[in-house]
Formats: sequence, structure tokens, C-alpha cells
Amino acid sequence: MTTRTDLYTRVTNAIITDLENGVRPWLKPWDAEHAAGRITRPLRAIGQPYKGINVLMLWASAMSHNFTAPIWMTFNQAKELNGNVRKDSRGSLVVYANRITKTEAIEGGEENARDIYFMKGYTVFNVEQIEGLPDHFYATAAPQLDPVQRIETADQFFANTGADIRHGGNQAYYACAADYVQMPPFAAFRDAESYSATLAHELTHWTKHPSRLTREFGRKKYGDEGYAQEELVAEIGAAFLCCDLGITPEIREDHAAYLDHWLKVLKDDSRAIFKAAAHAQRAVDFLHGLQPGSNRTQTIEPGDQP
Repeated sequence: MTTRTDLYTRVTNAIITDLENGVRPWLKPWDAEHAAGRITRPLRAIGQPYKGINVLMLWASAMSHNFTAPIWMTFNQAKELNGNVRKDSRGSLVVYANRITKTEAIEGGEENARDIYFMKGYTVFNVEQIEGLPDHFYATAAPQLDPVQRIETADQFFANTGADIRHGGNQAYYACAADYVQMPPFAAFRDAESYSATLAHELTHWTKHPSRLTREFGRKKYGDEGYAQEELVAEIGAAFLCCDLGITPEIREDHAAYLDHWLKVLKDDSRAIFKAAAHAQRAVDFLHGLQPGSNRTQTIEPGDQP
């Protein structure tokens, strides 16, 4: 079985290669006309979305192999559905992270419980690599919902967070000390999706506040390594959230300057992208947890089950 160190290194090296080629694997402009959705997270066979680092890994795999379908399954899952993985098809890596509680005896006859985290790698195949599956796995998309209706849904989602969102000026940013999000006027954006995607980015930053997720990377000044790490979390979190809301992620060219910082961070620490994806997933889960009727859940780092 692939070791834990190998998993971290394999995933990190693949993302480093994408970044060195100028590709941010969390910002593919999806154009798939699949029934599961034009813009979506990767999905399991049962339609459940992947989370965390697995989203980045499967997006990157889809880009490199030109897959348009977002659905993935293991060899055995395909077999159970009477499907056959095509000969010579190369699977894609996903990881499953969980924890077990181990109880140990200590002095005085007492017992001490501690959590032990573990991670395993699994191979999945895109449905385009599999023959003989039920027709709905290959179904093409129905006409998209009216764009205005989709954006109204996004606007309601943002409003439900209760964040202090202000409009004016020509910059988008989150002011942590005063705890508010500043956005340029809606009319300053080229379209409604650009506005919503930018707001998704800033609201991901908003989750770092000490009253929320208390996310901190040792940032000391504007543009330093800690600042770049937070921007990486916000970019990935915004991409996750945009897919959940059915809008196209915004490619912020003003963030291109962070590429060198991100490459340095990833090359220095093979777990950095796992941590960033986990922080991003936690931020998105937090925002979803603020919606009416939602049950907030805890994300297990660094991946999830295939």
C-alpha cells in the first residue's frame, strides 16, 4: 500500500507541476454539458460531492485527461453496476482520512485516550473510462437554470451569513480588525458571476476571524508568506463555494503574484496543500452552516472517503 509520505508527496508534486505551468487546478472554467451539472465538484457514484484535497486532485485529473463528466467510482463500484473499466485506463488517486481513538494506561491505573489520524490512498475512474454503466451516468445536461435565478440564490446565500458587506471604492478586501467585507459597486463588475465569485473569495477570508474559525498563518506584513497562505485558502475556498452555488469561479489576475509564494510553500512542506484545502473546506462548511436549516459538520483532515 502507498505510504502516507508517498501520498503527500505525490499530490503535492502534481500540484507544483500545474502551478509551474501557470495552471491553478482549482480554477478550471468548467464547460461540461453533463447532466450532473455544468459547474460542479467531483461526485461519487451515489452523487455525493468530494471534499477538501480530493476536489483539487480530481479537478486536476479531469483537466489532464479532458474528462467532461464529473462522476468517479472505484473499480469494484463500477463492477457492481455491471460496468467495465476500459483496458489500459489509468485511474486517479483520491485519499481517505479518518481517526481512531487509542486508549493507553498511565500511572495510577488511569487511562489516557488520544486520537490517531491516518490516511489511505484509493484509485477511482471517471465514468468516461467505464463502459456499460446505467444511462444516467452518461446523460447530457438539460437546459441550464435562468442565470438571474442562480445569482439570486447566491445573493441569498451571502445574505444569510450575516456578514457586514459594504460597497464602494475600487477594491475588494476583508478588513479583519473592523470585521467587514468591502466590495466595489455591483456595476463595477463585468457580470453578476464575477461579482458573486469575488464576494465568495472575500467571505472565505471573513471566516478566519477569531470569533469564527480563528485561522492564522503567522502573517506579519502584507505580501509575506503567511499572507500568501491565507490567499491560497481563500482562492480554493471560493472555487469550492462557487461550484456549490453553480457560478463560475473568478480568475483573479491580481493574485498571480502569489504563484511564487505558493510554489515555495508547497516545495518546503508536502502537507501544505492538504492543509490549505482542509482550511478551505472548513471555511465553506462554516458558510453553509450559517444557512437556514443547515447542520454544521466538522471536516476531517486532509481528505475524505472515496
